[in-house]
Amino acid sequence: MMLAVMILNYLVLIISVLVGVAFVTLLERKILGYIQIRKGPNKVGYMGMLQPFSDAVKLFTKEQTFPTLSNFMVYYMSPVFSLFISLIVWMIMPYELGLMNFELGVLFFLCCLSLGVYSTMSAGWSSNSKYSLLGSLRAVAQTISYEVSLALILLSFLFLVGGFDFGLFSLYQEKIWLIWFVLPLSGVWFASCLAETNRTPFDFAEGESELVSGFNTEYSSGGFALIFMAEYASILFMSALFVILFLGGDLSNPFFYFKLVLISFVFIWVRGTLPRLRYDKLMYLAWKSFLPVSLNYLVFFMGVKLLCFSVFII
Repeated sequence: MMLAVMILNYLVLIISVLVGVAFVTLLERKILGYIQIRKGPNKVGYMGMLQPFSDAVKLFTKEQTFPTLSNFMVYYMSPVFSLFISLIVWMIMPYELGLMNFELGVLFFLCCLSLGVYSTMSAGWSSNSKYSLLGSLRAVAQTISYEVSLALILLSFLFLVGGFDFGLFSLYQEKIWLIWFVLPLSGVWFASCLAETNRTPFDFAEGESELVSGFNTEYSSGGFALIFMAEYASILFMSALFVILFLGGDLSNPFFYFKLVLISFVFIWVRGTLPRLRYDKLMYLAWKSFLPVSLNYLVFFMGVKLLCFSVFII
């Protein structure tokens, strides 16, 4: 019975995330429109509210094409696996009802983060196109580089809260948000999230100027839609995680969702404002700037925890 309830709750969660993804795409098109001094979608439904659903129907009803020389099964399954990873990682959210929250959420998140690389790599390789392969190789190198910073920042917080459960962060931030203590670290985390989700100014996997469309060049209709949905589900998830880590993530509070939308807005705002970085500068930023900052904060948090323990013992 308990298993059936968990499955039902997870299905409700997936549907909610997918509806959220639909409206994040609408929000992005509206914001980018106003940034470029034009209207966004405003014809389908009231003020364009039904535009995402119209786009979804259009994409999924188009004819599916397959490159003749592609590795068919890997090519076909990569977008599905990508969306699967983006949706299953939502299980770690610290829901108040205790439906799916478990004590090793941080480790599960890092595992899913690492698995996401394989779907991008297999999508690019199986397409049998030089543009797709180059895009996927860029994405893999970029993701692995920024994963190191993300893992170290999470490790710093693990020393602070003393556990792998994301629910501990809301307990620690009941009085004051952590962002006031670690403002530079929150900037590093946000920039790493941009790189991790392949967003501007780190969107080298989809470098239109030199790679046509990157790893998804050969995808159309349903396959492209699944890759697109996986990317926006990741953006929503990373926004939620930012709120949990730095802005007092109590999911039972409606204010949590306002903060989530605000961070998603910043993702879109960055896209409409910043140009794409040069690839070597992206790698330089990861290894020469973010890694030392993350390591220094890790040592700092270890020292703070040790000091607390020594004071408590005395």
